[in-house]
Amino acid sequence: MKIVIAPDSFKESMSAPQAARAIERGLRAVTSDTCHIVPMSDGGEGFLDALAVALDAERREVDTIDCLGRPIRAQIGVAGPLAIIETSRSCGLDLIPSSERDIRRADTRGVGQLMRAALDAGAQRLLVGIGGSATNDGGAGMLTALGARFLDSSGEELEPNPDGLARLATVDTTGVDSRLAKVEIQVACDVTNPLLGSEGAAAIYGPQKGASTADVEFLDGVLDRLATCWDRERAERDGAGAAGGLGYALIMLGAQLRPGFDLVAEAVGLRELVADADLVITGEGKMDGQTLRGKVPAGVLGLAGSTPVIALAGSIEDEEALYRAGFVALIPLQRGPGDLEEALAAGEGNATRAAEMMMRLALLRL
Repeated sequence: MKIVIAPDSFKESMSAPQAARAIERGLRAVTSDTCHIVPMSDGGEGFLDALAVALDAERREVDTIDCLGRPIRAQIGVAGPLAIIETSRSCGLDLIPSSERDIRRADTRGVGQLMRAALDAGAQRLLVGIGGSATNDGGAGMLTALGARFLDSSGEELEPNPDGLARLATVDTTGVDSRLAKVEIQVACDVTNPLLGSEGAAAIYGPQKGASTADVEFLDGVLDRLATCWDRERAERDGAGAAGGLGYALIMLGAQLRPGFDLVAEAVGLRELVADADLVITGEGKMDGQTLRGKVPAGVLGLAGSTPVIALAGSIEDEEALYRAGFVALIPLQRGPGDLEEALAAGEGNATRAAEMMMRLALLRL
């Protein structure tokens, strides 16, 4: 029997490669069947891990900054002329304790520094995952690190964060790194929100990043000013509102935004792997109705066709909808009552145990 193991990360508990290996350990306790490990991502946390494993990319440490301008080290992946960038490694929400989050001062300069490092490494193609940001700067920080300038009415250069951009009058892109014009940029983006309005970056995702009601109104106004000074038509495109408007800036650089799962699945050859599989195992930290809206388990299910798909998850809701979608089994990792911190810490062990139990049931002969 051929088994494909293709989970997403289990947020705050396991990376996708860790989850895949934990599941394989459980299966190996029961069967010697062929297992193919294919860690997955939809563009957010785990994007670099998934692609680096699949593409045998070299991980390189880069000096950069977090979204509040503090020095950090972050990795990019390099595989020949291809570079992999996970933007959450520089501007990720998980890098900033909740008590320190300040969305009006946060920016994406660190992302631009990662992109410049990729260019310095000779990259001719960039795969960029843009989930999980703590920012709402419309990508101005990224562009500043790449040579753009954001100016007020007096020609003074502004800080590329929402507080600074509130006085924006002119966007000057003449100094943007010329190497970008020769580079193909593909962006893994799992949302279709525009930049502005009730479905835009500030309104939908601002509160998740600590924005108050007043902040949301202010942030949307800042992005509206950015679009007015730069390009309003592209602000309406699907995905422009992703990662606090980082999608908008990448569109302006000529990037192609694609559903994150599709981009990763294509890069790792998932369709070919599941074509002749006998069983596919996937999963993520929480499975519910949102899972069916472009998340990894739903994408795996779609590619699997008639091959049975079993999903493991830290928590499961909306089981009826998930079963109607086609999953043959949904298996929770948690053994019993316990607090969240304990469950997150025990993720790998629980995944191994759940996979072993699943495989024993699958092999049961009545």
